[in-house]
Amino acid sequence: MNTLLVGVDAACWPVVERLPDRSAVSTIDRLGNRGVAAPLESAIPPWTASAWPSLYTGTNPGKHGVFGFLRFDGYDWDVVNATDLCARPLWELADRHGLTSVVVNAPVTHPPRSFDGALVPGYTAPEDPECHPPGVLDAVRDHVGDYRLYSEGEVDRESAADDYRAFVRSRGAAFRYLADRFDPEFGFVQFQQTDTVCHEFPGDDDLLGAVYDAVDDEIAAILDACDPDTVILASDHGIGPCEGREFRVNEFLREEGFVETATDGDGMPTWVSIREGRLRGVGNGDEEGGFSGISGVSGALASAMGLAARAGFTTQRAARLVDALGLTEPVSRIVPDDLQRAGTERVDFPASVAYVRDPIELGVRINLVGRDPEGVVDPDEYESVRADLIDALESVRTPDGDPVFEEVAPREAHFHGPEAERAVDVVTVPADFDQSLVAQLYGERFGEPTEPWTHKRTGLVVAAGDAVDAEAGVGDPHLFDVAPTVCAALGIPRSDRMDGRPLPFVEPTDERRYPPREARERVGTEDEGVTETLADLGYVERVQDD
Repeated sequence: MNTLLVGVDAACWPVVERLPDRSAVSTIDRLGNRGVAAPLESAIPPWTASAWPSLYTGTNPGKHGVFGFLRFDGYDWDVVNATDLCARPLWELADRHGLTSVVVNAPVTHPPRSFDGALVPGYTAPEDPECHPPGVLDAVRDHVGDYRLYSEGEVDRESAADDYRAFVRSRGAAFRYLADRFDPEFGFVQFQQTDTVCHEFPGDDDLLGAVYDAVDDEIAAILDACDPDTVILASDHGIGPCEGREFRVNEFLREEGFVETATDGDGMPTWVSIREGRLRGVGNGDEEGGFSGISGVSGALASAMGLAARAGFTTQRAARLVDALGLTEPVSRIVPDDLQRAGTERVDFPASVAYVRDPIELGVRINLVGRDPEGVVDPDEYESVRADLIDALESVRTPDGDPVFEEVAPREAHFHGPEAERAVDVVTVPADFDQSLVAQLYGERFGEPTEPWTHKRTGLVVAAGDAVDAEAGVGDPHLFDVAPTVCAALGIPRSDRMDGRPLPFVEPTDERRYPPREARERVGTEDEGVTETLADLGYVERVQDD
């Protein structure tokens, strides 16, 4: 193997320093000692679905087209997939130069395109995904045993370490099997559990150490089996404790006159289930649900709650009352989901001037005439509305008097390219990523974070091997620089569409204008399990039409 790219989701030096035993990253440390190691600045937004495409295409979301876990078509949405990706990934560039690639677990790669090699997709793919070539997943499962993309239900603390290790080992074993079968010049394997453990068990350093130890062992086994000339290890972003507040952006925008709301089904409801301090329910089919199987009673209650909502008594108000009385847990066991949804106050997207549709996008979308299905802002007023939004958001302070945002800027500050029109219009970057942004309406601007850990802007990069000149240093690396650096290690021209540049420790190759990536018809994700998994991890808010 010429070049191996190892992706370790959410890896960063502050997390490494938390590990109970530094030997859990002994292989990673050895690579850094042989070559270079440095912090790696992520892109905006620094989340898995948009950051990994930025890493493996070298472009900003305005070019590659993935801005978060959700793709919006007007006010409708779907989970993103590879038909949303508009820029060429590394393995397609390698293919154009006669190089074979093996890719395992890379996010937003389903359904795959044809190239010389093999691909088993990662996040946002369904549990039994289409792979390349057809049938390769069956061969992987025959060889390595159980290979799953997602956990089967919630993971409890007692079994978590074994579950995480099994996921990590399956990724490494699948990659080694495919590398042996296809003999690639380029390999890319991604490990997701280093991020997952921080969302599911935030602050559990023992579990964190177990996951990193398993990842480190798999990296060592891959190095031994594949003997790559050059190794580049990179993360998509960092992660760490959320030490600020939860800022409910749409609540603020409602107070400022930008957001309109609805409780009669005209708006798009958003809510998050299984969150501390919130009124939460179980599905009507759940055996623990007090109204399970009693559809008439449940429907009547839902209708009553809908009427109450129109009178101003919404689920959010009920949640605060129930929480104040200390009744959250008993109430959550008997209140079905459809009752909550009927009573949830919603952002009325078509009637609003501007709104947050997905907090992971890190920004506000303006409801523009001619662009959005029921736009209310005339194009002549676009810049003045955007300026008003920027001024309002820049002024927001936490209850302690600290700025909520370190940057509020027009989208052009971070997104440029043919897909930029689909981005938010105003980018909002939380201060130190210590403020948690949510889209729900709860009647108050601020609350305690529902996610105790959150993504951070700085990840890491490590590189060693024949193509790495450690004495040249690493410079000031950015996520966009990884793809052109891999191109340099492979000895192939980078695309002139890339926003990054080869890092100083490699000998740069030339730029080349590659033919445009052929567009293909978008397919829907249509997999409830994917949505549920992303929601359980806090990546998406559950969004559903009535």
